[in-house]
Amino acid sequence: MKKVVLGVDVGGTNTKLGLVDNAGNILAENSILTPANTSGVSAADYVKQLCEAAFVLQHQPSEAVEVIGVGIGAPNANYNKGTVEFAANLPWQHEVVPLTELVQAYFPNLPVKVTNDANAAAIGEKVYGGAKNMSDFVSITLGTGVGSGIVVGGKLVYGCDGFAGELGHIVMIPHGRSCGCGRAGCLETYTSATGLKQTAFEVMSHHYFSEKSLLKAISFNEITPKYIADAAQQGDKLALEVFEKTGEMLGLALANIVTFSSPEAIFLYGGLANSGDLLLTPTRRSMDKHMLKNYCKRNASGQIVQEANTQLLLSHLCNKNGAVLGAAALVWHEKI
Repeated sequence: MKKVVLGVDVGGTNTKLGLVDNAGNILAENSILTPANTSGVSAADYVKQLCEAAFVLQHQPSEAVEVIGVGIGAPNANYNKGTVEFAANLPWQHEVVPLTELVQAYFPNLPVKVTNDANAAAIGEKVYGGAKNMSDFVSITLGTGVGSGIVVGGKLVYGCDGFAGELGHIVMIPHGRSCGCGRAGCLETYTSATGLKQTAFEVMSHHYFSEKSLLKAISFNEITPKYIADAAQQGDKLALEVFEKTGEMLGLALANIVTFSSPEAIFLYGGLANSGDLLLTPTRRSMDKHMLKNYCKRNASGQIVQEANTQLLLSHLCNKNGAVLGAAALVWHEKI
């Protein structure tokens, strides 16, 4: 019987589950909807749905499997406590949810480990992805929210309270856009999927009568990052401006990240990263522009060139479920 770990990625829109073996193969996977933060669904009811989906999943592989543990990546999760605390994009944004305890009730004889979803993505990148040979790197998740996993000296940075690495909530513009965390101007409000949509409508409002655009044919509720990306690929000027503004903001934040951690690479992961060069190019340009000279490359003559030493890369797990792999690695490989 093949041993597997149940890996769970709790996203702001969907929760993905996978049965992962020790080599990083996902033998079966499925998903459920994550309750919207206005749904009123209790954490206990959500965990019940999650575990029911997990029990169904165990019967999907073609060979018999034995689940030996559960690893979960979730927004605002605390590895030290096994809790999810004040998660802005979940219904329990004003609560401390004992997630490990709730899941353990359905898997009483198995280890259950919980970490921040972006930390899970970083673990996945380290164990199964492009950071296998790196000791210092940062993983940025760009989805419903923005998260980060920071690895220094081969170890994830958790901080004194288990919450280190909430780079999505660094304030980029004081008194800027309202954030679900209760503050204003956070990076997440500009570089998440929702932030991209808001930028799109701001750009359209500034050019409503002067420019034609595919973006004007669709409502705010219907528009998606993919729709904006498809329009940009077709040369839509307003869509391209949206990615330019988003990349400028993200690149500035990444230049600041390099200043305090000097990573070998920064990996972008998540739905927004799937736009590829549309996001990478303006982000890299902004990152280079704002980079402190200490972290810039030098030419053959020893002169500083305005280009960061730190590589900016798409996650090598973009076509896989990196966060599920990382969550499973919590059990397979303990704590990196």
